[in-house]
Amino acid sequence: MARKIVYGLYNSEEALKSAIIEAQRKHLEIDDVYTPFPVHGLDALLGLEESRLHIAGFVYGLIGFLVAFLGMSWINTVDWPIIFGGKPYWSVPAYVPIMFECTVLFSAVGMTVTFYVVSGMGPGVKNPILHPRITDDKFCIAFDAEDVSESDAMAFFKATGADETGIKIIGKNE
Repeated sequence: MARKIVYGLYNSEEALKSAIIEAQRKHLEIDDVYTPFPVHGLDALLGLEESRLHIAGFVYGLIGFLVAFLGMSWINTVDWPIIFGGKPYWSVPAYVPIMFECTVLFSAVGMTVTFYVVSGMGPGVKNPILHPRITDDKFCIAFDAEDVSESDAMAFFKATGADETGIKIIGKNE
């Protein structure tokens, strides 16, 4: 499904923030905001919630911890019980380094995969680029043409001092 995006480019993060405040004052629905680097306070300004990725990281780490602990417990007590050096079959302090490493491994890999799936990124996905300078030195506000008319968006960009404006149709063939 193709979408028409109307966007405006700004030269500074202060101009971008004031334009976002103006868009909210005029009740314009912002589709997305693009910046070349993280802008402090932008999430709160857009009303975005805190990411729940850290919760997923905890769950993945817990799974890694349990896999290591239960796997080594089963191996050392049931599958291959060997008494060496006078140690008991089930020596939990010896498991600590492996449990730590599995916790970190599962947590890191799980959060990476979750981030890519939730963000719609990954192998073979081609994301549309509205303007090549967005990733260089420009700040961008984008409106979906279904939510905000082109004329309203262009008037908004002119009133808020956008350096450059444009319209791009994005879709499955991008």
